[in-house]
Amino acid sequence: MRAHEPTASAVWPSAVGRSSAPETRSMKALCWHGTGDVQIDNVPDPILEEPTDAIVRITSTAICGSDLHLFDGYQPTMEKGDVMGHEPMGIVVETGKAVTKLKKGDRVVVPFVIACGHCYFCRRHEYSMCDTSNPNAEIARKAMGQSPAGLLGFSHMLGGFAGGQAEYLRVPHADVGPIRIESSLPDEKVLFLSDIFPTGYMAAENCGIEEGDLVAVWGCGPVGQFAIRSAQMLGARHVVAIDRVPERMRMAESAGAETIDFSKDDVYDRLMVMTAGRGPDRCIDAVGCEAHGTGSVDAVIDKVKAAVHLTTDRAHVLREAIRCCRKGGTISIPGVYVGLLDNIPFGAAMNKGLTMRMGQTHVQRYMAPLLAMIEAGKIDPSFVVTHRAPLADAPELYKTFRDKKDGCVKVVLKP
Repeated sequence: MRAHEPTASAVWPSAVGRSSAPETRSMKALCWHGTGDVQIDNVPDPILEEPTDAIVRITSTAICGSDLHLFDGYQPTMEKGDVMGHEPMGIVVETGKAVTKLKKGDRVVVPFVIACGHCYFCRRHEYSMCDTSNPNAEIARKAMGQSPAGLLGFSHMLGGFAGGQAEYLRVPHADVGPIRIESSLPDEKVLFLSDIFPTGYMAAENCGIEEGDLVAVWGCGPVGQFAIRSAQMLGARHVVAIDRVPERMRMAESAGAETIDFSKDDVYDRLMVMTAGRGPDRCIDAVGCEAHGTGSVDAVIDKVKAAVHLTTDRAHVLREAIRCCRKGGTISIPGVYVGLLDNIPFGAAMNKGLTMRMGQTHVQRYMAPLLAMIEAGKIDPSFVVTHRAPLADAPELYKTFRDKKDGCVKVVLKP
């Protein structure tokens, strides 16, 4: 509790059913103010809006590569003042009357996917496709045909929910989302259960890896790092990681991956040499809509079109993965895309018989088994953290992370 919040009823007036309007209290939060502009604002404390909600005091939160898509203006339907962030954990300070699995004082990791737990898709454990958690489903339907789940800190098309780069967070459907951390493991070992560890693991799982496969991973950012290690855990014989940032490539090499620097080598040529011309068995696009390509014609055209708003996404990595993947292979896409892609070689994908699997992560499906791996010492997810800072430093660290300066691979913030 903060100093000006002496009792539970003073902190969270909604819990005691006052009929008069409660005093508005404020907290610090990182808010979006436009492309390339995030600021620390004072915003109202969250309150319980539904009996299935919980309020969590954030102890650790992180900056994700997906946050950069919002920061760089690629995600539509953002509004000035939106609270950012979708990788939070902390301490439960209040629960709604219908919450039965959490109580005040529980230490929890909160998944970025919001899921009701009882719709058709949730019953299939396909939580990121939840039919009921997006209150702005009609906006998403117009863009996509159907609405995916609501997401924390991820634009109004996906619910307009406040994110977790803040002192406090409202968690909808609290019995379905957060996982209790009952051990003394430090935050940094469990925080990434909120997103990037499950995302990397699902990306590798979606590949359908068979014993002895060669897996190529485009992007050695945080999701790529977990995809590399997950592919190895699932039986890959050889993992090749493709990037150009030295510290990210060294991190991949420390896990046993071979690396290709795409700014120096032709990726297709190198992969063909490694596979005797057959191509990688499985390819993972851990980059998404802001892909770079040094000197490649398609990447230059993408950049120009994006600059003048003739396209929304830069798809160089996906094109290259389709070209490189072996016939009958699989392409897994955890990298986020938000709109339309130009010049995808779909004929090549069809004629080569490729399988593509993709989607936002069904985080709730993976949290418990991956936590068990952490507790058993099979993996320590804190390896990815390079920068730790108070929430107040977040605006500058967004730029550091985006521009890949100061050896920045992953930022953890302490509100």
